[in-house]
Amino acid sequence: MSRRASPFVLSLGLAAGCALKGDVRKVELQVQALRSEQERAAAEQAARLDSLRPLFAALQQALTAQQAYLVQMRGDVKTDLLAVQQQLVQVQELTGQSQQRITELRAHIEERAQQPVPPLDTGTKGGMAPPVGPSGNPAGPGPDRMYDLSLQQFRRGSLATARVGLREFLRVYPTHERAADALFYVGETWAPENADSAAAVYQQVVKSYPNSPRAPSALYKLGLLAEQRGDKAAARTYYARVIAGYPRSDEANLAHDKLQRLGR
Repeated sequence: MSRRASPFVLSLGLAAGCALKGDVRKVELQVQALRSEQERAAAEQAARLDSLRPLFAALQQALTAQQAYLVQMRGDVKTDLLAVQQQLVQVQELTGQSQQRITELRAHIEERAQQPVPPLDTGTKGGMAPPVGPSGNPAGPGPDRMYDLSLQQFRRGSLATARVGLREFLRVYPTHERAADALFYVGETWAPENADSAAAVYQQVVKSYPNSPRAPSALYKLGLLAEQRGDKAAARTYYARVIAGYPRSDEANLAHDKLQRLGR
């Protein structure tokens, strides 16, 4: 009886061994798949970091140029202050003015010297000069490059990074022809995260750049935000402003449809 059972037991052992090898192979495939996924995620992360480096470099260059300018301005102010103080001493000797008057004048000059240094006018458009480094050579990527880099981050979904770049663009180049676009996209970076902040920026676009093509876009966006929060009356008001103020804009046609759906 035991001899007849031996082939059966042997077959069971072989089947168990094959099953075990199959399980091991599955585990190996799962480990390989997990490793491939980790490598792909690491590659995507590295690519994302590489895309951020040009913008960070641009911001760093602009900051360096601003710091160099401020250092130069502080030196000029100190030199001017010293010259004025020397002139005051000469005036005292020549005119015999009282020490109290000289002290008052000196205090007034020192107070003026401590006031913030006016910001450096930079840029190549709108009558502005590009930022320069300590050697006098142009520094930074220029307004168009800074704007494009920020917009690239926005399109990639890096909203916070794009917002930083666009705000820096507006600070350095406030009168650039793309300033209205930059401010509008600041609002766009807020829209998915904070509706109130987005609305505040859209309002600023309408107020600061009423003649820009971005003004009707901002008004229409304000109408959409009002609809989202359930304020149909405010939404109708914004849509009506688009139609009345910018009748030939694409947003005017969209606003017409919105008003029909909401009911005038």
